[in-house]
Amino acid sequence: MSQQATGAHEVLERLRRAAVNQSVDDMSRLYAVDAIHEFPFTAPGFPSRLEGRDDIVNWIAAGWKANTLTYERYRVLATYDTDDPETIIVEQEAIGTSASTGAFALPNIVVLTVRNGQIVRLRDYVNVLAAAAAIGREARTPSEASGPLSTSDG
Repeated sequence: MSQQATGAHEVLERLRRAAVNQSVDDMSRLYAVDAIHEFPFTAPGFPSRLEGRDDIVNWIAAGWKANTLTYERYRVLATYDTDDPETIIVEQEAIGTSASTGAFALPNIVVLTVRNGQIVRLRDYVNVLAAAAAIGREARTPSEASGPLSTSDG
């Protein structure tokens, strides 16, 4: 594994700790000023793209305040290095507890690109159906949506 790929793995571990600790300060230090955080699979009321550190961190912090989900740890299923030494792909589950539904495992795939020790792009392929179930809501089609599906995967 290259030193740059090792850096991406270290940043991912810091991202996980920040999510478990719900630390806005740690999240702010992790994202580059011009970072992009994308959700390629999304649901009504859930953003597909956030641009800039402030928007990303503010959205994550709002999710922590609004949601009943508490991440306790992450379980890594697989990690892949790519042709880009600054990009890794990780299959993982966020393990935690929901005040609404109890224990949950929220599967996702993360494509993470890091430069100079900061996240410049994160593609978060979160399972929106599992996220909705964890907070005690059903994911809806756009025609059925009566309000936002408020989830956060930080």
